[in-house]
Amino acid sequence: MAKKKHSPEEVVKILRDIEIELGREHTQDDACKKLGITLQTYYRWRKEFGGLKIDQARRLKELEMNLPAPWGGEVHLSALSMCH
Repeated sequence: MAKKKHSPEEVVKILRDIEIELGREHTQDDACKKLGITLQTYYRWRKEFGGLKIDQARRLKELEMNLPAPWGGEVHLSALSMCH
């Protein structure tokens, strides 16, 4: 199966749809399968985007893309949060 790059807006919408399915007493696995993602992807997205609104998720990704790393490489904001 080919990988698909989801936009932050799509990720937030999928996370909301999963929450709706969970409210209908579906399991996490069933909800993820219905929306075409793996359970691991759901957990990763929930950790990164959980609780964000669409505009906040978009802004987060913009900041990640524009954040310069001191060594010239890319840095991920979740890596910065581990430094606290």
